[in-house]
Amino acid sequence: MTNNDVLRRLRFTFDLSDSKMMAIFASTDTEISRAQISSWLKKDDDSDYQSCSDEYCALFLNGFINEKRGKKDGATPAPETVLNNNIIFTKLKIALSLKAEEVLELLALADFRLSKHELSAFFRKPDHKHYRVCKDQVMRNFLHGMQLKYRPNA
Repeated sequence: MTNNDVLRRLRFTFDLSDSKMMAIFASTDTEISRAQISSWLKKDDDSDYQSCSDEYCALFLNGFINEKRGKKDGATPAPETVLNNNIIFTKLKIALSLKAEEVLELLALADFRLSKHELSAFFRKPDHKHYRVCKDQVMRNFLHGMQLKYRPNA
C-alpha cells in the first residue's frame, strides 16, 4: 500500500478535515499546507497528485498518536525515513491503544483471520527469528476493519 492510501483511509475512517490533518502534523512541529495535504489525497491518476514520502507519513502517524493518546513530554521523536507496513501497523496499534485481541477483532470484521502468534510476528524486531513482513493484504484488511468499527455507517 502507498502512504497516500494510508492517509486517505485514515482521513475517511476518522472523518479528518484538512485543518484537523494540518493540526496533527503541527503536533509534531511540522507545518504542512492545505494544498500539500490536498495533493496527497488526490487519486493516483489526477494531474495534481503527489506521492507522500515515508518521512511525512511517519510524521502524520506520530501526530496521530499524539492526537489519540496525548503528546509525550520531552523532545518530539524523529520520524522514520523508511516506512513499511509493519511500522505503520505498529503506529496505528499504539495510537488506538489496541491489544492483540482487539486487532484480531478488527481483522475479523473485514473477514480476515489471523492467529495471535501470526499477529505478534508483525510487531517483532526485523532481526528476530519469528519476525514476519506485513503484506499489503493484511494492512488493507486492518484498515478496512478499522473503518467498519470507527465509521460503520459510511
